[in-house]
This record gives sequence, C-alpha cells and structure tokens, in this order.
Amino acid sequence: MTGEPDGPEDRLRRFATIWSRAVFPVTSTSLTRPELEQQLLPLARRLSDALKARTFDAAAGQAVGAALVAAHCTDPEALSRSLDCVDAYLVLYCGEDGPQEALRTRSARLQHAMAAGFAGALRERTLAEQEAISQATLNARSTVAEALHASEARFRAVFEGAAIGIGIADLEGNILQVNGALLRMFGGSEQGVRGRKVPEWTHPEDAPQVWRLYEELVRGEREHYHVEKAFYRPDGTALWTNLTVSLLRDADGRPQYQLALMEDTTERRLLNLRLRYEATHDALTGLPNRTLFFERLEKAVSAGNDQRFGLCYLDLDGFKTINDSLGHAAGDRLLVEVADRLQSCATAPGEMVARLGGDEFVALTTGPDTEREVDALADRIMNALVTPVRIDGRELTVRGSIGIVEGPAGERGPAEVLRSADITMYRAKSAGGNRFELADPEADARAITRHGLTTALPAALDRGEFFIEYQPLVHLGDGSVHGAEALVRWLHPQHGVLGPDRFIPLAEHTGLIVPLGRWVLEQSVRQARQWQERHADSGPLRINVNLSPCQLTHPGLVQDTVDILEREGLDAEALCLEVTESALIGADDDLLKPLRRLAEMGVDIALDDFGTGYSNLANLRRLPVSILKLDRSFTQGMQQFPADPVDLKIVEGIVSLAHSLDLAVTVEGVETGAQAEQLRILGCDTAQGWYYARPGPPERLHELALVDATG
Repeated sequence: MTGEPDGPEDRLRRFATIWSRAVFPVTSTSLTRPELEQQLLPLARRLSDALKARTFDAAAGQAVGAALVAAHCTDPEALSRSLDCVDAYLVLYCGEDGPQEALRTRSARLQHAMAAGFAGALRERTLAEQEAISQATLNARSTVAEALHASEARFRAVFEGAAIGIGIADLEGNILQVNGALLRMFGGSEQGVRGRKVPEWTHPEDAPQVWRLYEELVRGEREHYHVEKAFYRPDGTALWTNLTVSLLRDADGRPQYQLALMEDTTERRLLNLRLRYEATHDALTGLPNRTLFFERLEKAVSAGNDQRFGLCYLDLDGFKTINDSLGHAAGDRLLVEVADRLQSCATAPGEMVARLGGDEFVALTTGPDTEREVDALADRIMNALVTPVRIDGRELTVRGSIGIVEGPAGERGPAEVLRSADITMYRAKSAGGNRFELADPEADARAITRHGLTTALPAALDRGEFFIEYQPLVHLGDGSVHGAEALVRWLHPQHGVLGPDRFIPLAEHTGLIVPLGRWVLEQSVRQARQWQERHADSGPLRINVNLSPCQLTHPGLVQDTVDILEREGLDAEALCLEVTESALIGADDDLLKPLRRLAEMGVDIALDDFGTGYSNLANLRRLPVSILKLDRSFTQGMQQFPADPVDLKIVEGIVSLAHSLDLAVTVEGVETGAQAEQLRILGCDTAQGWYYARPGPPERLHELALVDATG
C-alpha cells in the first residue's frame, strides 16, 4: 500500500527523490541516480528551511543554485527542471500547514535566487576556464618564437576545441581569427564576422563604460576587462554575452593583439527575465504585485525636484460574500475583470495599478500635479466599477472603498504611506463603502493608537494593568448606600488611565472581553464579600457588574459565575449583572437562557441604558430582568428648576410601567440635588452619579457606608 510520507523527513526525502529523477537524465555525472539523490537531499533540506524561515534569505537559494553547478548539473535544462520541481513540489512537501500564498511567494523568490546562484557559479567556472585558455593562448604565442610548429598545433587545439567563443583582433580592431563556437553564436559565416571591425559591434544597451574600457586596452593602459555585452546577430536578434577582452603583448612587452572570450548568456538572461517577471507580477491578473509596487512606491516617495505622488488603495466591498456563495473560481474571474478595468484607468505616464493580494488593489500616480490627478484617478476607478460583471449568467454588482493619500515626495516612507492609505480605506468602508476618502493625519493617529491598544491588550491583562473603580448606588428613599457599580480602568504605561470606552470595544472585537470580564467579575465579587464582612450590622452591599454581548454568548458564563460566587462565598442575591438594552433587542430563547438560569439562582439582571435601544416595551415581559437602568438622556432636563415637563412625563410613565411589572428603577447620571429630589418624587428606587460620588477606590464606598450607618 502506498501513500504520502508521514513525517517531515519522509516528505523531504520524497521531494529529493522527485528532484533527482527530474535532473538525472540531463546531468553529466558518473553517479547513479540514488547517489545523486543523496547529494540533492541536503540541498532540499536547505530549501525547506529557507521556505519556513521567519525572514527570507536569498543566500540559501543562491547556495543551492551554486551547489547544482558543483554537482555537475551544468546543463541549462538541469536548472530549468530543478526550478520546475521546486515550483511544483517544495510547498507541497515542505510547506506543512503554513499560509499557502505566503509560502508560494517565498518559493518563487527562492527559485529566483537559485537561478542567480546557478548563473553566478557557472560564470565563475567559465571565467576559470577562460583564464586557463587565455594563459594557454599566451603561452602558445610565447612559445611560437622557440618552437612554432609544436605550439601552433597546441594553440589550434585549444582555439578550435573551446566551448566558448574566441576571437583575435589587432589593435586597429581588424578581426583576424574566430573559432567555431563564436561563429555558431552569431549564426553567420566566418567572412561575415571577420568583415566588420570591433568598434562597429555596438548595441543600444551597451553600458557607458564598455567602449571606454576598450579604448584603454588598445592603448596599452589596461591588460583586460570583463563586461556583460549585447551584440546583433545577422538576423537582427540579440546575442547577450559575458565578454572578457585581454591584451596580448609581444616578447618586448609592446601591445600587439586583443583576445576576446565570449560566453553566450542569452538563454540565462531570458530565464532571469522570466523569473523576475513571475516574482514581480500577480499570477492571476497579470498586474504588478506587492513587490514591484513597493519598488515603484519607494521611488515615488523619495523623488526630489518638487515631485508629488498620489495613491488610491482599493478594497472591494462584499467580495467574501461572492467567494462564499459562488465559489472561488467565480471570485477569481471577478478579480480578473476588475483588474482589467483598473488597468484601463491608469494609462497616463507616471500611473500604475497593482494587486496587493486578495481583493486589494492600488493605483499610483506621480508628477508635479497629483493633487488634482489622484482625485480624477479615483473617479475613474469608481466609474469603472459601476457596470455589473457577468459571470456564469449572473450579473454581479461591484462596489469598492478607496483610501487616498497624496503629498510631496521626500516626507514619508513607503510603509507609512501605504499604512495611511489602508487606514483611510477602512474609514471609507466603515462609512458605508462604495466611496473614497482622503487621508487625515488625525484619523491616522487615532487608528494607530487604537491598533496599538489592541495589540497591547492581552499582555496588559497578564501584567495586571487593569484595576476597578466603584461608583455608589444610592437608595433615593433614605439616601443610604445600596451598593456599587464596578467600572474597569486600564493603567496604560504610555497613555495613563484609560476609561472603558477606549478599550472595551477593542476587547470585544478581539475576544479578550471574555477573560477580562471574568477577571472583573471575580475581583468585584471578592470586593463585595469584603464589604459584607465589614458591614455585617448594616446589611449587605450589592455589586453591579457589566456584561458585554460577547460574554452573553459565551458558553461558560453561567458556570463561571457560579464558580466565582461559591469560591468567594458571596450569595447570588448580592450580585447584579447589567446588560445593555441594545444587546437584547430581538434576542431569541438561546441567548436569554443563560440569563434566565442566573436569575433563577437569585442573581439580579439589570437592563442597562434603557430607552436608547428602541425596543418594544412589551418585550420587557419576556426578559429575565428585575431592574431597569434609565439612561441619563431622560433625566438631563431635571438638572435645573423647573424640570422639563416632557421629561417628567416620560420618566413618570417608565417608572409606572416598570413598577407594574415588578421591576426596580435605577437612574444614571444624577448630578444635582434638584434632580435627585425630582426622581425620588417620581418613584425611582436607586440612583448613581457625581452628585453622590464619582467612581473611586473601594475604600471610598466603605467611608460612605460608615457615614450612612452613623448618620
């Protein structure tokens, strides 16, 4: 029975086996195929390690490419088959369960590095051969004076049998001799090659120093030089070579001839260009990818001479829904269509479109007037997305959110620019999508701070940076302290004390609200037990703890609450859990079930922020609540005398309704004595607010309770 290898080492050996089978037929070696496999196994292990390394190391791929040359895998077909093998099987056998897109990107970069290492090692080997040939040539010409006949035979053997092109010319550039390898490179007759002088072999892509080096050599100022140079063949095609030119001197040291050694690198160059294209372009859409875009963006933001840049960062709205409902094949076809439309929007000089990944695209424009051009580019993109896309007989509406960053070059780096564009794009998406927004430094700063707080939250809980303040709940009838509401705070090392509005939404978004909420409940219940021990004569002080919507859906809510109460020795009747009205709008029986179980145990359930959720008052009968906490917006009109009559009527009606349903009423935000008195007259049961006390340490509540007990 056969199957995939089990362990990483087995998968690695399988990859080495496939690799050896691919390259063995084109390798000039005396080794057997299993022996070649053993040579390739450490190379496969090095590629596997480089694939999974935290940071990319091009040296690993280059070393593997060079090792192929050392193993006599010097045929270009051996490199091609090796790259195909790495592309098809490296991620499959060595990637394990890592992120596939990132691993394939890393694999492509490793292939590019392998090709570079292979080319470099082959070039060094060729140069060594060239040096030997050159030395042999010099020795041969030196020996002519002593034994012309013997040296001529030796020189001719080297000259004609060499695998690289060799040509000899005088110092005026007249070509005197060429070997068969050089003639085959140019694909012409010997007369056609020898009929041209060396200075006539120019090419538009010649580096500026090529002919300067040539002039220095024929003047005797230089012994040799080595360059990469292109030539035209007779049919007009380009021949790329590694060219080494040496100066030959006579017995008296006078310059006499020039010797050229040429290695044909055309196929290697085409391979490098293909690998470069694949490494810098998106395989699905053909657009430039993140790598090439960052190169262009870095040039744009670092340009001088009063240059500016504009960047549009596009994310499709609802693309995940299309993938989930129609499948990834339909999603890919949609991305290809969007890419084509975006490409048609950026055709002016200095403009480019790239795909960063997934459904994220960027459009870049550069020049002196990008303030106007980037807005026009964003308009063209939005208009290009208006027409629905037809896929498998369906018309799909395409919408997108765009974040725009524009500014002068030289002030920000590419990473900062892209981060600002990303933040701005999400601002456009949160505003409803299908629109574009301009970057705002203040909004960027808030988003960066928010991100920093999000990443710091888990460690903050472990480091004990959270603490709890308590705000008294006062009985309106006699002014006694009824209990307190627990309010969590974060003592941040850089930002100081942060209120819950700064970090509770972040904790809910990341899921940290569950362990944080459990910690708050545990600390608050422990504090309530300590209060009871100190106020045994004046009756128990109750503790109110807020529950977030995420905690309501957590399966361990009831059991955690029971365990904490039993561990701390607090009666369930001394605990009140506050749930916002908005969290219970439209709640089904599954969501209400844990609240009902807690209520049956004796825990009070308070409906917090009542009046802000637009819920049906008739729903109060089905909710397991015993307390309504009236939102402060209903009582602000009572802070002055006379009170707003409309507010009085509303509060009076709510209190009457609550009492008819056997619900107690607590009022938040009481700030004046007149307000407190009016609420007492209206029948409210308890209140909290700055009129009584601001949130503070637990000792302050103890002091207030003592005053009530002795007052």
